[in-house]
Amino acid sequence: MWVRVIPFGVLKDWLGAPAATVELPAGTTVAELLEQLSGSRPARLPERALRGIAVSVNAEFATSAQVLCQGDEVGLLPPVSGGSAAGPGAARPAEPPVEGDAGPTVAAALTRQPIDAQRWIAAAKRGEDGAVVVFDGIVRNNTRGRETLYLEYEAYEELARKQMGTLAGEARARFGVRHVIMVHRLGRLEVGETSVLIVVASAHRAEAFEACRWLIDTLKKTVPIWKKEIFVDGTVWAAGEPYPAGMAVTPPEAAHDE
Repeated sequence: MWVRVIPFGVLKDWLGAPAATVELPAGTTVAELLEQLSGSRPARLPERALRGIAVSVNAEFATSAQVLCQGDEVGLLPPVSGGSAAGPGAARPAEPPVEGDAGPTVAAALTRQPIDAQRWIAAAKRGEDGAVVVFDGIVRNNTRGRETLYLEYEAYEELARKQMGTLAGEARARFGVRHVIMVHRLGRLEVGETSVLIVVASAHRAEAFEACRWLIDTLKKTVPIWKKEIFVDGTVWAAGEPYPAGMAVTPPEAAHDE
């Protein structure tokens, strides 16, 4: 049987191709596929590059024991470093949802256009809210003393949108907030631009603060978005945070920062 393997982030650079078709025996598991890929790795792929990664099958997170089928799309997801959505090359930015006077809002978006933070914040406010808490992640001009020229973000877009929507809904249920919006930028970002915006509205500030902090922390560990940092003296993929227990299909190794 044949499956389509798509590497992301630093794995795409190491493997030297955005996707490949791999022939496998019927009944091959995710773990066996990784073993085969490791055994036939190109010289530029570090020996333990596939350790600590997550794997998706048809845009759903998979376990190491999952059996693959003919035509499956398998994503190789290194630790992440980022996140209805605008598709590649979209001409317009993602728009805040229109909400009636009653009923909660949960929305997640990816966009390649600048994020208008003030518009999203204004759209979040309702008369019953006592607090709106915002996380506005912006591109800074340096990392660990190296001057940053710009950043590039890429994502496994279908899976990223699903995961962001899941997190937004879970935050409402877990913290009892009314409104959750998550927007993440893709493509090239200049210094000072917003990379990720999270807006939480609630009757009480404590719940809104807790939900916003949980959302950004969890996004940076579980949503398949990767950041490439372009410095004046070189380019690197940002080191990713380890996946939570149960998401990585193999034990983690050192972060990918070379």
